[in-house]
Amino acid sequence: MNIINNPKKKDWTNILKRPTQSVDDIETTVNQIFDDVKRNGDVAVSKYTELFDGVNLNANVVTTEEIEDAVKNVSEALKQAIQQAKSNIEAFHKAQITDKVFVETMPGIQCWQEKRPIEKVGLYIPGGTAPLFSTVLMLAIPANIAGCKELVLCSPPNKEGKIANEILYTAQLCGVTKIIKVGGIQAIAGMTFGTENMPQVNKIFGPGNQFVTVAKQLATKFGVAIDMPAGPSELLVVADDSANAAYVASDLLSQAEHGSDSQVILVSTSRQFIEDVSSEVEKQIALLPRKAIAVKAIANSKLIYVEDDNTALELINEYGPEHFIICCKNEDLFINNISNAGSVFIGNYTPESAGDYASGTNHTLPTNGFSKAYSGVNLDSFTKSITFQKISKEGLLNIGNTIELMAEAEGLQAHKNAVSIRLKDLKND
Repeated sequence: MNIINNPKKKDWTNILKRPTQSVDDIETTVNQIFDDVKRNGDVAVSKYTELFDGVNLNANVVTTEEIEDAVKNVSEALKQAIQQAKSNIEAFHKAQITDKVFVETMPGIQCWQEKRPIEKVGLYIPGGTAPLFSTVLMLAIPANIAGCKELVLCSPPNKEGKIANEILYTAQLCGVTKIIKVGGIQAIAGMTFGTENMPQVNKIFGPGNQFVTVAKQLATKFGVAIDMPAGPSELLVVADDSANAAYVASDLLSQAEHGSDSQVILVSTSRQFIEDVSSEVEKQIALLPRKAIAVKAIANSKLIYVEDDNTALELINEYGPEHFIICCKNEDLFINNISNAGSVFIGNYTPESAGDYASGTNHTLPTNGFSKAYSGVNLDSFTKSITFQKISKEGLLNIGNTIELMAEAEGLQAHKNAVSIRLKDLKND
């Protein structure tokens, strides 16, 4: 791993750069596939599935029989684990339900806000080297709690033309309404435009590689909303000599094994601790089944020494990590002052893996510094807030002149007239 000692602030931007391609590098490919899917629908989707996933499918909609077979082939132990995770995730997201907001702003003027579900949502579930059935839980559970009517799940097929049994089991457990064997850019394009087999959706959720991230951003140009830009995984740990080096190394590697374009960073006020973590990473990485992937990610990662906690905090807020682990004596400083992070994990016994799977919080989080402006997926991600107002005769008499004066000052006479015509009738009553 790259050890960086006490970097100057002017160098932070370069040091904290993500190992991702620029949008320009991949936007041309994304645009071409979007245009093809828009014009040719399922034919184009099938073409790209064969090109990128290496399988020619006669049909890409998952059947009831396939789901039933998948359910039989998931072990009872794993089913119980998934159900426990489901229970915790449901509990946390149900707690996010809010009541209607109602206020009488002045006599006769009632204003309120109510939340309504987004009707049709698309859930993108990465497959590839690690079929992420946990992401099904993180997306389908809040969608159901919110009351979304259609939950369309897309996930890339393997070489045998199948989606992982665990994904199919979790999808049926969580009430997904349609499952389609399609991944990558073509999945996002299909949900954006709609095809004969793929429903058009109102909003697309889910993480993916850099191509999926850019595809989601392009979808917004065609009137489809997205949860956030969520690309390659990343983790930043801040730790001092009160932390356990083996634990920290295991956390760094847990994210490094996601993909070769993942990034992990350790920030510490202890040079010795950095050395200890570096040694632990070397020991643990040698035993990983996904060692080849983790090694590439570790090559993009950093161990950064800084002189004090306040400098560490400033650097971390500049980076805006997706996942942020705090293992310090002065944990309150970081808890109370972190501004930019997707999800925070506190203490030596709070591995990031807990949030990935079963503690209850959502693991679909903003990456690439977008935590400076975006929240992770939550219940509100699946709803819209609609405002209502009702004004009585008394209310219009109270506020009418204010509206007239403001409309006239903006030069919008019809706006003023809409009030004046009513006030005239009220005053003549």
